[in-house]
Amino acid sequence: MEPLGNLEELVLLSVCALSDDAYGVTVHRLLTEETGRQLTIGAVHTTLYRLQDKGFLSSQMGGATNERGGRRKRVFTATGAGLEILRESRSIRERFWGAIPKLDRIPSLDTLTFA
Repeated sequence: MEPLGNLEELVLLSVCALSDDAYGVTVHRLLTEETGRQLTIGAVHTTLYRLQDKGFLSSQMGGATNERGGRRKRVFTATGAGLEILRESRSIRERFWGAIPKLDRIPSLDTLTFA
């Protein structure tokens, strides 16, 4: 299975976290709030559709809402393959974090002083 890019992983995680309310605007909002990154809504939509093309997301049209002027929204959900690639990605990251010797002894930048 092809590994996820950083933004792909974050978008896929956002869809999982949002559950039944994962559509472009809510995914964008969650990503910008949690990461502090300034992403365009277009970049989020492109990534959602790319993940769907790869088989990691599926989508369906939701009902029309007054808050959207009667327009329907496309709601995304993770597929089995999407959940599996997230598990794989997490496992790889945990192995790397575990391989860092004495991580707890590395000072944070907040505690360092410069002359």
